[in-house]
Amino acid sequence: MTFLDWSTPDGCASCRPALNYYLLCAWPSDYVDDGQSRFINERAHGNIQKDGTYSVVPRMFGGLCTPEDLRAIADVSDKYSVPEMKVTGGQRIDLFGVKKADLPDMWADLSKAGFVSGHAYGKAMRTCKTCAGSNWCRFGTKDSTGLGVKIEELSWGSWMPHKFKFAVSGCPRNCAEATIKDFGVVCVDSGYELHVGGNGGIKVRVTDFLTKVETEEQVLEWAGAFCQFYREDAHYLERTAPWIERIGLAPIKEKLEDDKTRLELFERFIISQKAAQIDPWKERSTGELTKEFLPIKDLVAG
Repeated sequence: MTFLDWSTPDGCASCRPALNYYLLCAWPSDYVDDGQSRFINERAHGNIQKDGTYSVVPRMFGGLCTPEDLRAIADVSDKYSVPEMKVTGGQRIDLFGVKKADLPDMWADLSKAGFVSGHAYGKAMRTCKTCAGSNWCRFGTKDSTGLGVKIEELSWGSWMPHKFKFAVSGCPRNCAEATIKDFGVVCVDSGYELHVGGNGGIKVRVTDFLTKVETEEQVLEWAGAFCQFYREDAHYLERTAPWIERIGLAPIKEKLEDDKTRLELFERFIISQKAAQIDPWKERSTGELTKEFLPIKDLVAG
């Protein structure tokens, strides 16, 4: 802050979150994330809605769930009088209309049921969308669901310059829409085609073809290395699509096609994940941190 000659001691709403992200990316094991330097959704670990309530999205790795998972979500929804539930485009269940004061207790119940935060509120890795794949589909060439679970288990909790979405399609029919995701995998008979830099939204961008690999292990290595290069090189709040349009695909391919560089990036990503994969819901469902979610009048009265 001193070196950059900040004009105010606390910085502004643009610079402070950016600085917090850059420090977290550069020193994931040593830097202590500053919650006060985050946007409201990231501070509250839920999306604030137009009426001041929040939405809660438990993570479902690769879109998979069990009857027990669904019962637990239904029980939580009943307990906290959730007015609306919706299946999201990322293949999860969104619970709308949750009161802020109820968040810690709801998170505690979801944690007991085995859920972690879906990070649907953050500049972070969101979800890995999958199709039925070879386990069920007549056209599936690979186990796209299983690979999607592995990718999400590798990358969940990771803070990014912007929101980041994965997808794995089991064949070129591309039911998981892998070619409009930040990192998409299209399974083919002879391996896995990797695509990067896509997104939906106001300006839809189709992915660029990155490379083709033969094994799931190679998919995971390329995915982790791509994430880390993006995390280290992109501007804060710059999603992969405008990042690639700014720097071009060539520098990315040059980095990742070099075996030594790709492995170094992947190893740095793994190191960053050791600190990132701590569920914020579980941390804030007990102890002093629960006070963050109480109305001020209740704290004063207490």
